[in-house]
Amino acid sequence: MILFLYGPPASGKTTLGQILAEKTNSRFIDLDAVIEAKAGMPISEIFASSGEAAFREMESASLLETIAQLERDCESCVVSLGGGTLLRQENRLSCEKAGDIFCIDTPSEEELTRRIAKLPESRPLGNKAVERAAHYAAFPNRVAAFFEAQQSLVIVGKGIASPFLREGNIVSDANVSRLWGERLNVKPFVEIPSGEENKSIGTVVELWRAFAKKGLGRKDRVVALGGGVTGDLTGFAAATWMRGIKWINIPTTLLSMVDASTGGKTGCDLAEGKNLAGAFHFPELVVADVDFLETLSSEILADGMAEFIKHEIIGGRSENCGLFRKGFVPSAKQIAENLMVKVSIVREDPFETKNRRMLLNCGHTVAHAVEKLSKYSIPHGEAVAIGCCEEARIAVRRSLSPQSWAEEVESVFSAAGLPVELPCGMGKAAIVEEMRGDKKRSGDIVAFALPCGWGDVRIVPIDLTKEDIWQ
Repeated sequence: MILFLYGPPASGKTTLGQILAEKTNSRFIDLDAVIEAKAGMPISEIFASSGEAAFREMESASLLETIAQLERDCESCVVSLGGGTLLRQENRLSCEKAGDIFCIDTPSEEELTRRIAKLPESRPLGNKAVERAAHYAAFPNRVAAFFEAQQSLVIVGKGIASPFLREGNIVSDANVSRLWGERLNVKPFVEIPSGEENKSIGTVVELWRAFAKKGLGRKDRVVALGGGVTGDLTGFAAATWMRGIKWINIPTTLLSMVDASTGGKTGCDLAEGKNLAGAFHFPELVVADVDFLETLSSEILADGMAEFIKHEIIGGRSENCGLFRKGFVPSAKQIAENLMVKVSIVREDPFETKNRRMLLNCGHTVAHAVEKLSKYSIPHGEAVAIGCCEEARIAVRRSLSPQSWAEEVESVFSAAGLPVELPCGMGKAAIVEEMRGDKKRSGDIVAFALPCGWGDVRIVPIDLTKEDIWQ
């Protein structure tokens, strides 16, 4: 794999490149550093003494020499390019022939100005983002955002999955293989059946046996390509194979992009409850590529919007409510911003030891009971929407929220095409019985993460043997 990172000066190419190279066991090359080493002086001095034209000649020569060396050595590498390297068409063609180009979207004008001001001598042309906007926009594979979530590097963008699928050891589900296998030239070494009903210990055993058959050792890693079920199962199998091997998560649904892909929780369901067997095992790399959203139905998109809206509630982002309509497809930037709500909480409480991470269970106590009672015929997102609405009603009944709050929550989920009421025929007594087995219980007391307002989710312990939450 040769991956070229491009974009405006100070867009983060070197920072991303160094972390990405580490996570993929690749070499990292900063083309500007190569030029400075050859010239024996900083780039600012090259500009001052010889001018931009001479620098561009040196830049092109250094790029071609670097590509030739990497191809000769068959070496996997991440190369950070200067902000004007690909202004020359011949340089762009050389990079496209040798590997993949990721163009990093321009940060805000204020952020770019701040970054450039910190090291002005290293960027002699200053801020060229506006002047070169059309040039940068001509690159189809884009990185909208990147950040670290504990041990994981998370990259969100468009057209960015393909390079990470070439190394093999791919686990995929049947639906993703059917829709994307030929398009991405992906041949999984193991394919698991789709659906929550297959998120079982039996499927984990199948993965272990496939790992054994392929001869995976402790220095190997696997790539999960699919929705939340695929990521949870592959991550759990990786966590427990030879006491832990590395893995990469490439989520393909909106639900998995904004929720299951990050946070390090892996596992499977048991007959006794959802996600009861599991482990914390963070992926080395999470690649959220919005191209995968093209093949999702409006129902599956709505399923993902449930967790998206849940994060907006936790983060207090009520201003975005008008966007949430059935069929709405968030952009890469919107997904990254939404995901940061979860990431900021996980950073504070990675292993759920401080109660902070429990906020992410908003709506989930009711939701998991609904899923289990429906024998998983109700998708997770729909169950979360029902759970958030029902738990908002509980907050109102306990005088933790104004009377209008439950109706406000209902209207947001309903506009996104999601259910807001318990399924017809599903008894409340049965739901209470299921919630008593919730993994967040302590004795007879279950900790609810009740949505009480925008940016106001509270951990409320309730003794289900003594209190009637429906009254």
